[in-house]
Amino acid sequence: MKLDILAFGAHPDDVELGCSGTILKEISLGKKVGIVDLTRGELGTRGSAEIRDQETEAAAKILGISIRENLAMRDGFFVNDEKHQKEIIKMIRKYQPEIVLCNAIDDRHIDHAKGSKLVSDACFLSGLMKIETDYNGERQNAWRPKVVYHYIQWKNVEPDFVVDITGFTEKKIECILAYKSQFYDPNSNEPESPISSKNFFESLNYRSRDLGRLVGVDHAEGFTVERYLAVNSLGDLK
Repeated sequence: MKLDILAFGAHPDDVELGCSGTILKEISLGKKVGIVDLTRGELGTRGSAEIRDQETEAAAKILGISIRENLAMRDGFFVNDEKHQKEIIKMIRKYQPEIVLCNAIDDRHIDHAKGSKLVSDACFLSGLMKIETDYNGERQNAWRPKVVYHYIQWKNVEPDFVVDITGFTEKKIECILAYKSQFYDPNSNEPESPISSKNFFESLNYRSRDLGRLVGVDHAEGFTVERYLAVNSLGDLK
């Protein structure tokens, strides 16, 4: 299956938190979107890998994405080397996306920056014909996405552009709440974590409202780029 957009997350729920509003909007416009999670989030303070698997499946259904896969890399300990790069390359060549979305370039959790660089490097390497990969016994063709965009996570990274997600925020929150073991629940007996606080959950709304305010819309999500954005004319800018 060829996808228009392939989003990568170091952990299940990274994509939902960082860019699910944009994904929901793109799907509404007829785009085919998939998600690849690098790990099962087994080191998460709350819940378990098995619970996270169930939550991931529920979130995928709410999003309406075309595919979701998990590469089962080691949470906290995956590295940016040839072995891991080739696992990403196989996914890129399998789904041939035009656009790749991936983790923040700099963030509190070390896996986010690692995942960001790993996916970015693999996107470049995937376009080199002399790197050979096989999937299900068949040789894959080289493929390089046209662009790689990085969504914003814990840190308030300055975006290079924002996407108007007005009208998609309620469903975005529904996707995030599919991970009920991870986020604010006053009745939970699980240990506290940075993302389980009421303040963190409320920050999802005020961040999107603030980014929207800056560009004259109700809600927006921000992204950073690896190379200059280009437009055909000034009329393409809003």
